[in-house]
Amino acid sequence: MNHAKCSRRAAIGSLATGLSAGFFTGVAARPSMAANEKLQIACIGVANRASANLKGVSSQAIVAVCDIDDVYLDRITTARGKGKTPPILPKARQYHDYREMIEKEVGRVDAVVVSTADHHHVPASIRAIRKGMHVYCEKPLSHTVAEARLVAQEAERMGVATQLGTQIHAGDNYRRVVEVIRSGAIGDIGEVHVWVGKGWGGGDRPVKSVEPPASLHWDLWLGPAHVRPFAPKVYHPAQWRRWWDFGNGTLGDMGCHFMDLPFWALDLKTPVRCKAEGPPIHPETCPTGLVVHYDFPSRGNMPPVHLTWYDGSMTPEEVKGQKVPKSGVMFVGTEGMMFANYGSYQLYPEDKFADFKAPPQSIPKSIGHYEEWIKACRDGSTTTCNFGYSGPLSESVLLGMVAYRTGKQLEWDAKNLVATNAPEASTFISKQYRSGWDVA
Repeated sequence: MNHAKCSRRAAIGSLATGLSAGFFTGVAARPSMAANEKLQIACIGVANRASANLKGVSSQAIVAVCDIDDVYLDRITTARGKGKTPPILPKARQYHDYREMIEKEVGRVDAVVVSTADHHHVPASIRAIRKGMHVYCEKPLSHTVAEARLVAQEAERMGVATQLGTQIHAGDNYRRVVEVIRSGAIGDIGEVHVWVGKGWGGGDRPVKSVEPPASLHWDLWLGPAHVRPFAPKVYHPAQWRRWWDFGNGTLGDMGCHFMDLPFWALDLKTPVRCKAEGPPIHPETCPTGLVVHYDFPSRGNMPPVHLTWYDGSMTPEEVKGQKVPKSGVMFVGTEGMMFANYGSYQLYPEDKFADFKAPPQSIPKSIGHYEEWIKACRDGSTTTCNFGYSGPLSESVLLGMVAYRTGKQLEWDAKNLVATNAPEASTFISKQYRSGWDVA
């Protein structure tokens, strides 16, 4: 694929007209791209959650891969094992530093998939976007509130196709829930409860310093974060979600998945107020349980909404008089309530809705979460979780951690990303980066 001939390169900077609910991509169609021509994709991260993303885009040409762990790279690029199982991507160009990869792959790569720890999401995504590459990024979109705003603005400015890794958004059940809510079946909704019975948090930084294994490029894993010694099974893999320098606990992990549903159904954007409660604040690690209260303003003819998030040790067993499973969403309306999770929904009171008939389907079936993005990269169509939608969602999710760490109810000026009553919140709204990793 010769990108010198690619009309997208000539069209960078032109923006599409914003579509309803903020869904836009702004990327021009590429008339030179044949119907059967595959996208040239680079993947940052290749194991754990990233392995599902590799599979999701495997219909295209994955031509470059980047990971800080040689063991992970070897698994997909080298024949291994007694039977010498063929590698998945034997011809993919290999990198350890995504900054180098993005610079070297300009003109050869159309799109980038970012499947890293949260503190790398925006440093990786924004570098690719500024080179005119389309981006699929795992959730949450960013590590800080300010990063989410910045990367969404840059994606709009550059006119690239984007998608957040909230894969459940493409499921049929979420679509049916949105249709029922919007039909007015449970009346006007002014209260929503969202909870996840999972806990990423707790612990203290290890005292003993340990040399990282030779296969792990520890300084690159740290990336924009402050330097600290390696400790086995404490940060990499997976456990990084517990640590402020790398993640945002359970809210950062699951908030975009579960809060996505009320955001979509109720057309929420940004809150005007946020407060949080949990255990005493730890300087290093996230709380093992959290409750966050968000106040959203009225939207058109829809009333203001008070949304409450619960996780970990503070997850409820009962919501509004109904026993509930460990994770879900409860919409509370003037005419009834609706419980929903990834795969089902239930209306309450049950006797009132015994003969309920769902409204006609009005939201088309998704072609698939990855397929939406691939199509958008190819022809300039829209995606449902592009950064214009998922940016405000991520901002709101992460604002909960700002409120918790500040210890105050925040009066939130979303336009200017300022807590008007708590200037100290700026410490957590944005952050400082190690030299060479900044995103400005």
